[in-house]
Parts: sequence; C-alpha cells; structure tokens
Amino acid sequence: MQLPLSALIATRYATAGKHNSFVAFINRFSIAGIALGLMSLIVVLSVMNGFEAQLRQRILGIVPQVVAHDTPVEKITGLALPGVRAVSVFREAEGLVQSRQALRGVQLQGVDPDAMQQHSIVAKNMLEGTFDRLNTTKFGVIIGRALAMELEVTPGDQIRIMVAGASVYTPYGRMPSQRLVTVTGVFNLGSQLDDKVMYLHVDDLTRLMRKPASSVADARLFLDNAFEYQEVVETLQSAGYATSDWRSRQGPLFDAVKMEKNMMFLMLLLIIAVAAFNIVSALVMVVSEKNSDIAILLSQGMQVSNVRAIFMINGVLNGLKGAAIGAVLGILAVLFINDLLDLLGIHLALSADGSGLPVDMRWQQVVWVTLFSLMLCLLASWYPAQRAMKVQPARILQREG
Repeated sequence: MQLPLSALIATRYATAGKHNSFVAFINRFSIAGIALGLMSLIVVLSVMNGFEAQLRQRILGIVPQVVAHDTPVEKITGLALPGVRAVSVFREAEGLVQSRQALRGVQLQGVDPDAMQQHSIVAKNMLEGTFDRLNTTKFGVIIGRALAMELEVTPGDQIRIMVAGASVYTPYGRMPSQRLVTVTGVFNLGSQLDDKVMYLHVDDLTRLMRKPASSVADARLFLDNAFEYQEVVETLQSAGYATSDWRSRQGPLFDAVKMEKNMMFLMLLLIIAVAAFNIVSALVMVVSEKNSDIAILLSQGMQVSNVRAIFMINGVLNGLKGAAIGAVLGILAVLFINDLLDLLGIHLALSADGSGLPVDMRWQQVVWVTLFSLMLCLLASWYPAQRAMKVQPARILQREG
C-alpha cells in the first residue's frame, strides 16, 4: 500500500516551508482562523453552560418543580414515583407586603419547614436564620435579600402581609385578610425571584387564607432532576391528579436561554467553517505549485487515489494544527478566565457566590467540536485533492522539459 508514502509526502509539504509567501500566508491564516474559532467556541459554550446551570439553581430552587393540587401528601408518597426525592405539604397565594418604607406584591409560599431545610437549595443559601425557625416562630417569614433591601428590614423586624382573595368582615366593611409577621430569615440566591417570593409556615398561610385547618392543601414534589419532570407529571395526571410544573411558570425563560446558546454555537461554528474553507484556497495554490511533482509521481506509477490522499492528509494536518492550538487555548482560557478578567481589571460577579463568571466546561463538548472542526477541514480538502487527481503527467512533463 502506498498510503504511508502519501502521508510522508503530505507531511513534507505541510512542514517544508517551500511554498511561495502568499500560499504560506493563506495557510497560516486558515490555521489561525480554526484555532481562534475553536477557542472562542469552547469558551462561549463553557460560559453559557455555566449560566444555564446557575439559572437552574437560582430559578428552580425557588419555583416548585411539580405540584399536585388539592392532594394529601400521603397519596403521592404511596405512588412511589421514580426520581421524586421528597413530597411535602404546600400552599401558595398572591399578596402584598408592606413595611414602613415600601409596599409591593409578592408570592406567598406556605411550606413544611423540615422539608425545605432538608431538600431545598434555598436552605443552603440562607444569609441569616434557618427554616427551622418557622416551626418556633408564629407567623414568621423568610424573605430574599433583594426584598429585604427594598423593604429596608432585617431579621426581627415586623412587616404587614395582605392576602389577595381572602377577606374578613370589619366595622369598616369587607377588608383583605392581613397580619403582622416577623422576619425570621433572609436568603440570597441571586435570582430574579428573590424579591418576589416569601416563605412562611403552611399552617400560618392557611389561617391567612381563611381556610379551615382541615382543608386539603397541595403536595409539592422535590425531584432529583427538575428537567425529568414529564414522566412524574404524566403519572400523576393518569392517576387523576391536577398538576402544575415549573415549565408552566418559567419554561419560556429556559427556552430563550437555550435558543440563545444554540445561536451562539451556530455563529461560532460558521467562523470555524470559514476558516476551514480557507484551506481550499491554500491547497489549490499548493496543487498548482506542485504540478510537476504530481506528474513525476504519477509517471513513476503512483495511483491517482494516493495522489488525492496526499492533499487530503495535507489539509487535515493543517486542520489538526489549528484544532490542537484552539483546543489548548480554549481549555486554558476557560480554566483561568476569571483570573484573566481580574488581571485586566474586569470584575464580573455573575456566579452565585459572586466570584466571577460561572463556567462549566464539558469534555464531551470539547471533543465533539474539535472533531467537527477536523471534519470540516477534511471536507475542505476534497476539492483540491480532486484537482490533483486530474493532472496529466505527459502534458506537464512536456511543458517542463
């Protein structure tokens, strides 16, 4: 087989540096383009992965993942649903919260403090207090840091809650159900919902909503993976339970993030594609420059398929150089991106802990985009290699002679 010879010749063409200066420039330009495009793709994908993970943590930590309405907890636990970590009693209502400084609308979530302490990410992001205090403090509430700053309150302060849809009769007529409550804790997830949600004991919310203590509440399901909710919802609905899930509340937001990530991915792939197809220009010039070499090889008995292999391998070698440089630079950039930003004096406290950009580099993505870049280089090498096969040795050698 002549393939080892084809590979040897292709390697010499790629490294000998005998091309004219313009061909060498195009060659280096294509390698640099592939490296830059691949590096950018790895960095952008890793940052977008990090943002997506932060969004999952921040939003899905607050929004109930699956809720079975007007259903006793015992009935749900008896179903032994796969992927369900825990089930707890739950109520929610819309209301107004008022302090001396501000008045605003909030969503009131009546929860089981023990379940929240064990299974909610909110409990892991408490700045002050714990959910356990809701068991010992009558009409205690836990609020987000953003809401606490807006209301200008701290733990121990009292605020007034008014519940929409629940009312009482007074000498002044029908009035919304309201109550002074005590701030017992403050959490900080850094999400857009931190200033819109307030937690209190489910029994306290039941009284505020003017519901009988014996009334059936909802059941809140904590899932191992919030994105694997569909099977759980279908099982509950087939059993006759009315349900709602996080997608009905925050689904459009996640869809928008996913679309943005896909568009960025496509744009950067096109950059790599443009750089890869610069290989076409470089190899066409190399083929024209090496016409006499090709003619000699063909006259010596080399098969045209092996001539094609020379230039296919040459193109892949250029792609391999660019992909290797781009992958290494991309990985290093992801690993040290926050250090680089600090060095440049750019401080972006966008991660949950406020340390900088959230990044999540996934090795399977790095491998996939690197292989895709090499495949584009292989495709770009096809046309110049086909041109090399069509060289007519007799005519070339006669002209050279």
